[in-house]
Amino acid sequence: MSERALLDTNVLVYAMHPEDERHKACFELVDATRDPSSELCIAPRNLAEFYRVVTDPRKVPEARTVEQALGAIEALLSRSGLEVLPVPTDLVSRWVNLVRHRPVTGARLFDVILVATMLGNDITQIYTYNRRDFEPFEQLNVRTPGE
Repeated sequence: MSERALLDTNVLVYAMHPEDERHKACFELVDATRDPSSELCIAPRNLAEFYRVVTDPRKVPEARTVEQALGAIEALLSRSGLEVLPVPTDLVSRWVNLVRHRPVTGARLFDVILVATMLGNDITQIYTYNRRDFEPFEQLNVRTPGE
């Protein structure tokens, strides 16, 4: 990896579902976190959202049990090449400022909070399949797994 990059929640979810056409690219990216030099990271919010998605049968074809989801999270946390970003102390003021410049409403706020977490940790690159959610932030380099 040439620069630190955040893995969006959808990358983690697709990496866990071999039946999905995006699985291979996501699995390879997540698997790269076994290498301590990978420079890949996630935010605590990604883990909570991952848990929410993989345990919800309305969101995934094969919902995981609580223990399976927690086991997957623990496996991610054990990877030497995956950094869990700290929550910036100024997170609220960061996302408030971002919303003032790019107003959003409803659930879209959670992507802004993720952007504020990234920028508070000097991360400007994100791997995601939700490009439209992050491309409005000119500070970010938005990539799709496999690019």
